[in-house]
Amino acid sequence: MTVNTQPVTESPDDPRAYGLPLVDAHSIPAELRTLVSRVHDLVDAVANTEVDTDTLAETAATVEELTGRLNVARRQIGTMVRRELGDGTTLVGTITNIVEGETNPAAPQLFLDRTDEGLRAEVTLNTVYQGPPGLVHGGWIAAMLDQAVGSVSAVETSPGLTANLEINYRRPTPLFTPLEITSWVERVEGRKVFVAGRIRAHGKVTAEATGLMIQVEAAE
Repeated sequence: MTVNTQPVTESPDDPRAYGLPLVDAHSIPAELRTLVSRVHDLVDAVANTEVDTDTLAETAATVEELTGRLNVARRQIGTMVRRELGDGTTLVGTITNIVEGETNPAAPQLFLDRTDEGLRAEVTLNTVYQGPPGLVHGGWIAAMLDQAVGSVSAVETSPGLTANLEINYRRPTPLFTPLEITSWVERVEGRKVFVAGRIRAHGKVTAEATGLMIQVEAAE
């Protein structure tokens, strides 16, 4: 879920109205952001390494020890993070979101920003997100488009969940290539928000999405 809020006291569009903890993006320590980046690189290195077995065993033991050190204090499930877009709009999402989570090393960090039409992001994916040789996995394409259309629905209307998402794969989406992801709201009918988005590589559309978001009502 992605939530559009304003920096005021609790309101129906504030995650605290849903009983969820909230932190501001600027309060995330620089040391944690650096760790997220280093672990992101580690995932790629592990996925592609061909080092000897002694090095693998030694590294696995080191990672196990470090994992234990980090697990002594964990965030509450559902913790949200609030960040400000370029135009001052406040966007909130889960802090461990698999697509754009601020503290998730597995996320491609798809940080969307406002445009006149809706939202836009640019991201380059490595082999961690590979499906066919040299190409982005179709599931990740769908995930990025789901994030993009869900976020634009929240920004332009109010919090919502995906009810339907249709993906059309127009051509292969390459790895190691800047990808432009855009999304916009097509129309609103009551609690139904009809959205669309696309991915471009080298200026050509590789995938398109249409979706239906249903606005979520805060518990009374």
